[in-house]
Amino acid sequence: MAHRLNIRIAGRLRQMSELLEHQGETGFRAQAYRRAADVVDQLGRPVDEILASEGREGLIALPTIGRSIASAIAEMIATGRWSALERLTGELDPETLLMTVPGIGPQLAQRLHTDLHIDSLEELEQAAHDGRLDRLAGFGERRLGAIRAALRDRFQLLRGRVRRGKIPSIRLLLQVDAAYHDRASRNELKLIAPRRFNPKGIAWLPVMHTHYRGWYFTAMYSNTARAHQLNKFQDWVVIFVSSDLEPDWQCTIVTETHGALKGKRVVRGQEDACERYYDRETSSEPV
Repeated sequence: MAHRLNIRIAGRLRQMSELLEHQGETGFRAQAYRRAADVVDQLGRPVDEILASEGREGLIALPTIGRSIASAIAEMIATGRWSALERLTGELDPETLLMTVPGIGPQLAQRLHTDLHIDSLEELEQAAHDGRLDRLAGFGERRLGAIRAALRDRFQLLRGRVRRGKIPSIRLLLQVDAAYHDRASRNELKLIAPRRFNPKGIAWLPVMHTHYRGWYFTAMYSNTARAHQLNKFQDWVVIFVSSDLEPDWQCTIVTETHGALKGKRVVRGQEDACERYYDRETSSEPV
């Protein structure tokens, strides 16, 4: 007999598979989620027991389940939610994202978003070091230290992956960005109705799924408070990256407004790499 938790998680994996197909994903990702759902359904023990006793490696060892899907299962076990699924149905809010950081519960996440207008983990990291969190009521040194440590570990992992070349190249990210803008302008993409900043529930946000050499990409305009405040919500593009070998990752691509790269599309946080990329592109142009 299938366990109740396994049934619930398998159902969400199948929902993701159907959603990807509906939104035009033409690769193997939808099939991967469907196969993973069948595996979870047929397990002889609850997935939370496997996670508790063997960690994520125990989940990865299951047939058809790689790192990305194992991370999704672990998130559902820990929080009861799945941010990637909520994102693609337009239900994701900043509070859910902030609650992925240890030490941040529902009430604190709401205050961080409402009082400090924090929408992303990058903004949270900046607030943890510029004094804004210190001034927020209820933030003692212990909690602040724990959040700083959690964010440091998370971003060190990302920066280490950047150094080791374990993320897609700048060229590939910019190609995905360009393809997204092109297909969105041609009305070729499925539209979702985000819950935030959308009181009439209009389906306006284009979403694109694509893949290349083992990388799976989901691209969409940034639907954050800051993007709307600056009227950049159709300039800033968020790309979510996953693979079977590496943990999920995301980046934001924007049009640079100053400096040597003014007017060019750049990956936030990797401006130096973007400058080297454009220098190479310029030097390779025919005279």
